[in-house]
Amino acid sequence: MGLANFFRRNPLEGPAADLYAEIVRQSRIPAFYEVAAVPDTVDGRFEMISLHAFLIMRQLKGEGKQAQKLSQALFDEMFADMDQSLREIGIGDLSVGKHIKKMAKAFYGRVAAYDSALDGEGAETLEEALLRNHYGTVEDVPAEAVAALAGYMRAADMRLKGQGVDALMQGRADFGGFLPR
Repeated sequence: MGLANFFRRNPLEGPAADLYAEIVRQSRIPAFYEVAAVPDTVDGRFEMISLHAFLIMRQLKGEGKQAQKLSQALFDEMFADMDQSLREIGIGDLSVGKHIKKMAKAFYGRVAAYDSALDGEGAETLEEALLRNHYGTVEDVPAEAVAALAGYMRAADMRLKGQGVDALMQGRADFGGFLPR
């Protein structure tokens, strides 16, 4: 690697930042917290960001080397933001790494569970995967709330698939709205 390449920015940083901004925007839709019973807490917001990041990364999977690089850049963008957020809420420098590692492990667990549930290949339905992971710290989640979020995930997954990988590569993602039944 030459010196010029060392200082050159990754051309996928821009699209990754744009995708992450869309993920955060979508994750802040009040209906997720009001209708889908997602707790409006640090954990609940992490779950919503993870859910939307998963949906984009799912579309990038298997779409070639550049798509995989974008997926990694998006992951890096997400966890850089998580790192900064932890510091802003007062987590000490010595503990941030431990928290990030725990969050990354949780994220990968959700990716595996949601991916197999959406593909119909898992031992559990998407509703069960959401209840166990997304709502893991919440007691007595109404079945309608879980069903609404699962329906949204299925619709957003299909919408992103229809949008195509080219739009994602340019930093554009359209999840659609959250319209509970």
